[in-house]
Amino acid sequence: MNINLKWLFAYLSFFTLFLSLGVWQVQRADDKQQFLDLEAKRISDSVQLTIETPDNLAQLRYKKASITGKFDTTKQFLLDNQIDTGKAGYFVFTPFKLLNSNKAILVNRGWIPLIEPRATLPNIDFQSENEATLNGRINTFPSIGLKLDGANQPTKTNPAVVGVIDTQVLATLTGYELFNFQLELDANSPNGFKREWAVAKIMQPEQHLGYALQWFGLAFVLTIIFIKLGLQKNDSPTT
Repeated sequence: MNINLKWLFAYLSFFTLFLSLGVWQVQRADDKQQFLDLEAKRISDSVQLTIETPDNLAQLRYKKASITGKFDTTKQFLLDNQIDTGKAGYFVFTPFKLLNSNKAILVNRGWIPLIEPRATLPNIDFQSENEATLNGRINTFPSIGLKLDGANQPTKTNPAVVGVIDTQVLATLTGYELFNFQLELDANSPNGFKREWAVAKIMQPEQHLGYALQWFGLAFVLTIIFIKLGLQKNDSPTT
C-alpha cells in the first residue's frame, strides 16, 4: 500500500496527541482519587492544637480540631465581601489564644449579613472571660475573586473590617503570633453565627476517565479513517 508521507506524518502527529491526552486524563483521574482518599481520611481524623502544632496546612486541612484557651474579644475582624445565598455579608473572626502561650488561632464564628448603611457594623460581642475548649475544623481562609492593593489592611474600626486575611498583618495588630489557617467553629458550639462549612469542589475521577475515553476514541476513529483512505487510494484504478 502506497502511503503519502505527509498524510502519514499528520496521522502519527494527531494520533500521538490524542493518545497522550487520554493517558494524561487517566493520570489525572488517579491523582484525583488519591486526593479524595486523603481528604476523606483527614475529615475522619482529629487533632489537638497546641503551641507545638506546626503551621502545616497541607497536612491539617479539613481535620477536626480541638483547642483550649481563651477568646480575645477586644480584637475581632470582619472579613468583607462574603456572599451567602445571594446576600452580602461578613465572616466573623475572633482570635483564640492558646492556654499559657502567646499564640492564637483565628476562629471563624460564621457568616453575618451586611447592615445598611455599610458604615454601620454588626454587633458581634459576647462574654468570654473563662477558659474554654473549642471544637472545629481546620481550613484555609476564605478566598476572594479579586485582591485589591491594601485589602489586607484592617480598618481602624472595632471590629476591624478587612478584605483579605493576612495573618502576619493581623499578628502585628494583635501583638501575638497567629496560625496561618483558620478554625471553622463547630456548628453546635455557642457564640457563633451561620455556619455551613463545605469541602472545596473538584472534578471527580469519573469525569477525567470520561475525557480519557473521548481522546482514546478520537485516536481510534482517526486510525480507521487513515486506514480507509489508504485502502481507497490503493484500490483506485491506475491509468
